Amino acid sequence: MNILLIHQYFLEDDDAGGSRWNEITRSWTAEGHTVTVLSGMIHANGSEKRAEYKGLYFKKKLQGQVTVWRCHVSESYNKNFIGRLWGYFSFMFASLWAGLFKVKGRYDAVIVTSPPLFVGFSGYLISRLKGLPLVFEVRDLWPESAIDTGVLRNRFIIWLAYRFERFIYRKARLINVLTPAFYNTLRDQKKVPEGKLVFIPNAADFSLSDHLLQTFDPERFRRMRGLDGRFVITYVGAHGVANHLEQVLDAGKLLEDTPVLFQLIGQGMEKSRLQRLAREKQVQNVVFLDPVPKKEVFKYIMASDMGASVLKKADTFKTVYSNKTFDYMACKKPILMAIDGVSRELVETAAAGCYVEPENAAEYNRVIRQYLQDPVRLEQEGENGFQYAKTHFDRQVLARRFLQHIQQKVTSNGVAKK
Repeated sequence: MNILLIHQYFLEDDDAGGSRWNEITRSWTAEGHTVTVLSGMIHANGSEKRAEYKGLYFKKKLQGQVTVWRCHVSESYNKNFIGRLWGYFSFMFASLWAGLFKVKGRYDAVIVTSPPLFVGFSGYLISRLKGLPLVFEVRDLWPESAIDTGVLRNRFIIWLAYRFERFIYRKARLINVLTPAFYNTLRDQKKVPEGKLVFIPNAADFSLSDHLLQTFDPERFRRMRGLDGRFVITYVGAHGVANHLEQVLDAGKLLEDTPVLFQLIGQGMEKSRLQRLAREKQVQNVVFLDPVPKKEVFKYIMASDMGASVLKKADTFKTVYSNKTFDYMACKKPILMAIDGVSRELVETAAAGCYVEPENAAEYNRVIRQYLQDPVRLEQEGENGFQYAKTHFDRQVLARRFLQHIQQKVTSNGVAKK
């Protein structure tokens, strides 16, 4: 197949963050398919363009076998809500222009992955004007998540977002959702025909972890970073409103008499405020680290005792899988799961960690103290998660399954062109 993907946050080769689509497209191209990506010039947690993009609206690059067109995103993106909104719209217009006038050749399908929801507009117009089937992916329920976190309050924009969401669901030939809760919500509440829906979740990347598990020396890494004697709990991901990482600071304060060290790796709108708050509260056992590429972040996880998945206490987040949860599983680390709903069910079903109520520092304190006394439990739950992910969430297997669904749904005779 020849696929056009619109993904505002498709990572650069050296970027940190969730690399799901980088790995999916790598799998597809390795099997002989062609993939072109329209993506943004600013990282999801970044604030400005890279130097190589300054003054440019478009730049074509090759990442492995994947052709990537980097498209303009306003540098107001991470300043405030209005800036973020304009960042979404600027990419929407830029990706539309690139899809219509920059990208050449004949494609079999256009895939749009959301959020942001507004990329669906450029995806729809490109699919309509070029006569291509539209595949839409729901990585997060939007605008619900933005409303629940207080990011989206304007009634008109909320109304517009819901109307546009319904429009895109009608026009898409196939809709992929990342969690079973999303599947049920779209089918039961949003009345999307079940024949359109497919469930291909986030997954674990074993191509990297299997090698590191054989070659990496976590004890040496810990010594180099001064972590000897510490019980390290690593969080990898965004430092944004939705994550509410202030709860980690509160938990750290209660655990100051223990060897616990929280290690927060990532970037986001809230990071500066969190660092300032940590200084004000004199929290000594929480450290903030800059984002690191995927191959490096796995080393930080493997040198830790646990991995943490953390979100704000909100009903919408009961429907999501945290993508870093699967990285912790791939690295054989038990999970401190501060997300209720399907993420909690995942960890409990796999016996791969423990749930703590979001924003409840006392529960963090109680649960973590239990782990401090039980190193055998740590090892067993890490192994449980690894084996469960190998069976149910292998990215190579799921990438192949996703492509099969696309071939069946969007080609007239059920057989895609190579």
